[in-house]
Amino acid sequence: MLSATTALKASAPAILATKHLLPLTSGSCLRVVGCGVLHHGVQNRKFTGSGNSFFLATTPNKEGDLKEERALKAFRERSFPHPVYTEKQMNDIKIAHRKAKSWGDWVALAAVRVMRKCFDLATDYRHDSEIALGKKNPYGASAFHMTPEKWLARFIFLESIAGVPGMAAGMIRHLHSLRRLKRDNAWIETLLEEAYNERLHLLTFLHYRQPGLFMRTMILGAQGVFFNLFFLSYLVSPRTCHRFVGYIEEEAVITYTRAIADIENGRIPEWENLRAPDIAIRYFGLKPDANMLQLLRVIRADEAKHREVNHTLANLSQDEDPNPYALIYQQDKPHPTKGLDFMKPEGWEKGEIDGGVVEEYMKPVKEEWKDGGKPVGGAPTATTTPVTATHVA
Repeated sequence: MLSATTALKASAPAILATKHLLPLTSGSCLRVVGCGVLHHGVQNRKFTGSGNSFFLATTPNKEGDLKEERALKAFRERSFPHPVYTEKQMNDIKIAHRKAKSWGDWVALAAVRVMRKCFDLATDYRHDSEIALGKKNPYGASAFHMTPEKWLARFIFLESIAGVPGMAAGMIRHLHSLRRLKRDNAWIETLLEEAYNERLHLLTFLHYRQPGLFMRTMILGAQGVFFNLFFLSYLVSPRTCHRFVGYIEEEAVITYTRAIADIENGRIPEWENLRAPDIAIRYFGLKPDANMLQLLRVIRADEAKHREVNHTLANLSQDEDPNPYALIYQQDKPHPTKGLDFMKPEGWEKGEIDGGVVEEYMKPVKEEWKDGGKPVGGAPTATTTPVTATHVA
């Protein structure tokens, strides 16, 4: 008789649903329960019970019994493809901070500082500031440093919370668009893509560690409190909320920069040859032999981009201005992009975005320019369009 371990390793890429049985030999069977199994860098998928043959990991015979396993159908390309960053672009990411200029900025910054203190306490985080500057063991080998387990706990907790703002803000703006019968000026997709990106970060780190009951309880409580507070705050002041997220992403860049410095300075030897999981290689477009250091660099670049995007959105009119990251720019002058081509850590100011035609295209026909009587509305023309807009909705 085959052992249970042998049967699992020989199974198809999908884990059977709880209610389905995997035949081992005649007259004996194994019931598969619990989470997916991790082996050789791949997490097997599991579907819930269903009468639809697509969701079954086995093919039933004429009598209705489970006959043999088969691989699940392949999924199509992701809805939010990830841009491929160059090594230079990722190495150029720096720690940066936008100074608070308004009362909303100060409220957002104060909230982030309070959250940072609580987050550091929850994940037992301490770090020598000299490490991020590239100095190896500045206080000796006996100085405190984060272990791989502590880093992973911090990453998982961070990403489980970081995926909330984009989804909450996108949901609110989606409902506003439906209720007010107005277009959203293309903000929704960027916000949902940010939430999707943060969730992929979380799924990547879950490959290395599965949280226990205590951390799962902390994540459950933190998400419940944070989501509701952010939801209500976004209804009151979306500008302040985007500034808040921008400051959070500043802290995320600091965290990943220090983790990268730890690896480069030899303080985490366990990660020097640790391979990136398949989910990360496929999503981020990494090389098949990518390691943990390269993985953290691309994730840090993502956080730096979220930092720029949210600071930029906080600089714009929340109801009237189009999303500058959803537009197509004709010239090569610096402008907001989805990738890392023209990075501005403190965000793009409204006056720095060449959006004259965008405003003309998006605003109602009856409005007029403030500096003259030029009518606005209608499609941009070829003679006066430094920027053209896509179909933003």
